[in-house]
Amino acid sequence: MAVITIVGSGMMGSALAFPARENGHDVRLVGTHLDRDIIDACRAYNRHPKFLRDFPAGIRFYQIEELEAALKNADLVIGGVSSFGVDWFSDQVLPVIPDGTPVLTVTKGLMDTPDGALLPYPFLWQKKLESLGKHVPLHAVGGPCTSYELVAHDQTEVAFCGQDITLLRKIRSLMATDYYHISLSTDVMGIESAVALKNGYALGIALTIGLNQKAFGLDSELHFNSQAGVFGQAAKEMYGLLQLQGVSDLNNLWVGLGDLYVTVYGGRTRQIGILLGRGFDIDDARSELHGVTLESLVVAERVARAIRIQAANNTVRLSDYPLLMHVDDILHHAPVQIPWDRFTFEQF
Repeated sequence: MAVITIVGSGMMGSALAFPARENGHDVRLVGTHLDRDIIDACRAYNRHPKFLRDFPAGIRFYQIEELEAALKNADLVIGGVSSFGVDWFSDQVLPVIPDGTPVLTVTKGLMDTPDGALLPYPFLWQKKLESLGKHVPLHAVGGPCTSYELVAHDQTEVAFCGQDITLLRKIRSLMATDYYHISLSTDVMGIESAVALKNGYALGIALTIGLNQKAFGLDSELHFNSQAGVFGQAAKEMYGLLQLQGVSDLNNLWVGLGDLYVTVYGGRTRQIGILLGRGFDIDDARSELHGVTLESLVVAERVARAIRIQAANNTVRLSDYPLLMHVDDILHHAPVQIPWDRFTFEQF
């Protein structure tokens, strides 16, 4: 039995408590400073407020002030914060994790730099660890996985990435179940970039759903030609962006495309994409969702900003990324006019 401490009691971090505990491990779920009500509810009912299923018996729940106790003798720390908690995790959690304790993060995203580079969060955290003189092996989860379906034990395929394949195999042995299937990769840049890049493209595909609702009515049947057309363009542009990232294995595109598929068919990115397609301005669409956090919009803007910088430096052509550029324009109040003709090509 291993000790697995999950820091961040959002939906995905909490969902990973299911396979971890079902494998017989000592699981400790720690809420952030924003998760007090969640931890109180978990303690009272043994159920996350957003889940329809009780936690497996035996999980222990901690408030953030109890983090040190929750980390004691931990064999694995799972970072369960959203992308809005990246700095908090870096400043408040990484410094107190004992040296040598591996970390597995579920946080998806990219940070852009002034010169147009795009860095996955593990790269940023590694710089923090180096500044502290600490050795904490960092790993990340990528792939198509929604938290509530993982809780329901739907068959799920993901990838764990990190620098040490031996350590990755050990972490997989702690977490894999008959419904949670885990591939391994040492290409952290490839896996983490692929699952982050899909964000703006999922919104782009969802635009077509809203456009068809606008044209044919809210209760009209779904139109799949337009969704598939944008999906194909998204795959093409994601492939090009991964090449720009210098990834070692473009086979990891499958992780991003799988994540793209599941994001289009559920979640907040789908909702705001539909609203935009129906004619809502970006500010009105945000208001319609009542302040729901939209990590995907932040990542989409960062990627587009980085590509614009690279284009200004003549290292890429904006014309190779018409869907990304249009999504970025929409996020800055442009109307939805999917550039279909710019998706076509001639091949000789």
